[in-house]
Amino acid sequence: MNQHSSVILSSTLLLAEEAKASRENLMKQLLRQKQIPMHSWDDLQIRYLFTYLSALDSNNFPNHTGVGEREGRVFSQIVKERHFYLSHGIGRSGDIKSSQPKATGSSIVSQLANAMALHAIHLSGIRNAKECVVVPCSTGMALTLCMLNFRRQKPAASHVLWSRIDQKSCFKSILAAGYTPQILQLKIDDNNDQLKMTLEDLEVAIENLGVPNILCVMTTTSCFAPRIPDDIINVAKICKRLNVFHLVNNAYGLQCDKICNIVEEASRVGRVDAFVQSTDKNFMVPVGATIIGSFERSIIDSIAQLYPGRASASPLIDLVITLLSMGQDGYLELRKKRKTLFDDFKQKLSILAAKYDEKVLSTPKNTISMAMTLSKLDSALKSAEITKLGSMLFTRQCSGARVVVKGQGKLIEGIIFEGWMSHYPNYTCSYLNVAVAIGLESREIDRFLKILEDCLCKIYSRSSE
Repeated sequence: MNQHSSVILSSTLLLAEEAKASRENLMKQLLRQKQIPMHSWDDLQIRYLFTYLSALDSNNFPNHTGVGEREGRVFSQIVKERHFYLSHGIGRSGDIKSSQPKATGSSIVSQLANAMALHAIHLSGIRNAKECVVVPCSTGMALTLCMLNFRRQKPAASHVLWSRIDQKSCFKSILAAGYTPQILQLKIDDNNDQLKMTLEDLEVAIENLGVPNILCVMTTTSCFAPRIPDDIINVAKICKRLNVFHLVNNAYGLQCDKICNIVEEASRVGRVDAFVQSTDKNFMVPVGATIIGSFERSIIDSIAQLYPGRASASPLIDLVITLLSMGQDGYLELRKKRKTLFDDFKQKLSILAAKYDEKVLSTPKNTISMAMTLSKLDSALKSAEITKLGSMLFTRQCSGARVVVKGQGKLIEGIIFEGWMSHYPNYTCSYLNVAVAIGLESREIDRFLKILEDCLCKIYSRSSE
């Protein structure tokens, strides 16, 4: 009996050791290759990795004695667990990418986050990108950081050329960097409902201001319809020819094949110094970080060295965990699903719009956002009544939809934006914006359309009274 039990025990131990070795091999492969694994990791594997990494930080050493001013002490046990016992953050005072001697585990997390983010950029279609850095700040602050870095090479410049997009943070990022925005107004496309920048206006602005006075051209890819991505391929050619920095606001464009393709092509035929994207919008993590990518390693190194002080590792931990949970196949499948759902949503919204003699605006170059006209309400209701559609949707637990009322202005930092939220002084009609972002489910689309129809029925009946 004892002998039999011993045999069972030894065979069980052998299986357990094999399982442990398998997990350790996965971990070693990740640390060696620093790429998103082909297939997703289970939660136990991910926790195993972070338990190992946290044990490498000096504050978690068994006999650690710290007599400095910053020794990774954390009072709350809940906070310790929330951060996987990693408390030193990332970087050093002179470089956000530098390793910390007393925090080997945290430094590895930083390296993994940057390397895996670059791998995700390559998987998304921007294969020519050479380097990136994950910075724990908003997209707007990351744009500011890029402009401050450009200032080193062009200290006398005073203006940033910016094609209008009605989103406050990118406009304020220019002001925060200490520059004057030169706003390039959009035009309605002759063949459809799209709003687009024109290369003629860009070249006129460059000629009027003079190249020495221009820090950079800031273009935008992902945006709310009816605006479409800027023609960054031809802008890149102009910037290369005139030797002007080109900064691309790619906030939530990484999830879109078409956008990634034009960023890649722009880098091949012209000049793109940096492109900036949010982690929460592209990878379904909590708000907290931005990926700054470039086609020149030296630019990212320079930005990393400009960042003042250490930084929080929390959003980098979130990104590493999420990419491990997705795996390459999971991430690519999510991007593929988003593309399919966009076409489905657009078709269903068009059918609903037709019931009320409205339409979905024709914006074929915007494959993330779409807009449904509310033109019948413009003549029947006051602006305040039209905006009630947005609050009706929100109180029914539908978030993200935006009601844009024709012709409303807004004052931001002393500058008046006529037709605020529509990217244009006087767009042809009011409209409702929706978007198909990564992670959206088909059932959410169906539920939204059902609620929207109920709300439209109420508001259109009110307009006919």
